[in-house]
Amino acid sequence: MKKRFAWIMVAVMVFSIFAAGCGARGGDSSSEGSTDGQTYTIRLAYDVAESHASHIAAEEVFVPMVEEGSNGAITVELYPNSQLGAVPECIETMRTGGVEMAWGSDADIAGFVEEWNLVGLPYLWTSLDAAHEALDGDFGEQLSALTEEKIGVKILAIPDVGFRNITNSKRPIESVADLKGMKIRTMTNTLHLEYFTALGAIPTPMNFSEVFTALQQGTVDGQENPTAMIYNNKLYEAQKYMTISEHVYTAAPIMVSMKFWDSLPEEYQTLIQDAAIKTRDRQREIITQQNTDYAKDIADAGVAVNELSDEAKKEFQQVAIDTVYKTAAETYGQELIDMAAAHNK
Repeated sequence: MKKRFAWIMVAVMVFSIFAAGCGARGGDSSSEGSTDGQTYTIRLAYDVAESHASHIAAEEVFVPMVEEGSNGAITVELYPNSQLGAVPECIETMRTGGVEMAWGSDADIAGFVEEWNLVGLPYLWTSLDAAHEALDGDFGEQLSALTEEKIGVKILAIPDVGFRNITNSKRPIESVADLKGMKIRTMTNTLHLEYFTALGAIPTPMNFSEVFTALQQGTVDGQENPTAMIYNNKLYEAQKYMTISEHVYTAAPIMVSMKFWDSLPEEYQTLIQDAAIKTRDRQREIITQQNTDYAKDIADAGVAVNELSDEAKKEFQQVAIDTVYKTAAETYGQELIDMAAAHNK
C-alpha cells in the first residue's frame, strides 16, 4: 500500500512539474495575439523632431497599426531627435541587429550604398508626383534590392521630406554668383559636394544633429534642407535669409534590419510592411502641407524669404547638367538616371 501510494505521489509530482513548465513557457510568450510564442520590441530611430511629419505619422499610423495588429505582441518605441545616435550610426548598428528600425534620408544610406546618391541629383524630378512614382516603382525597387544585398537592410517604404531650399546668414541668393565663397552645410552626398563646389560655394558635410550649433557658432554660413526640416528644427532662428530653390529632392526611407526581419513570423512581416506603406502615405500628406505652411511662418519670424526666378533656376540647372550629371552617369550608369527621370511628365 505504501509502495502504491509512493508511486502515485511520484506521478503527481511529475505531472505538476510538466504542467508548471508549460505554464512558464506560456507566461514568457506574448499576449493572446502572438502566434509564435514570443514578444518583440521595435526601436524606431530617426533624427527629426516630434513636430515633424515623420514623427507624427509614426505616432498616428505605424505604432497603433503594428501594436494593435499584433494584439500587443509587438511593442514599438519611437526615438526622435537622434536619441540613439545619428541615422548613419543607427544604420551601422542595424546591420548587426542592435537596432531594429531607422528612418533616415537617401544621403544617410548613400554612405553605405552609393547608388542612393542619385536621389539627390539636382533637378532630377520636376514634381513630387514624379518622384513618388519613381520611388514607389522600378527606381525605388532597384535601390531597395541593392540595399538589401549590400548591407542587409530592408527598405519598407520611401516617404520624403520634399524639395530642399537654402538658408544663410550672409545675403539673399538670387543667382549662382550669390553663393560664391559661402560655407554651406550639405549632406554627405558626393554629388551635392560637387554641385555646390561648382556653384562657387564651400560645401561642408556634417550630420544633421550638428547643424544648428554650426549655424549658431558661424562654423557654416548656411545650409540647405526642406522647409519643414528648417522650421521644425528651428534652423531659421540662426539665419537671416531663405531662398526657395527646390534644387534637390530628398527621400526618407523607412528601414528595418534584415537580422530582425528574418526573426519575425511571416504574418508580422506582412503587418509591418503594410503599416510602413500606410505611414508613408500619411507622412507625405503631412510633409507637403508643412512645407507650404512653414515657409510663411519662417517669413513671419523675420527671415527674408525669396524664390528663385525662372531665369535663375535655369542657371542653377545648367550648372548641374554641366557637372554632376556627367559624374553621375560615369559613376552609376546612365540607365539608372534614365529610369528615374522617365517618370517626369
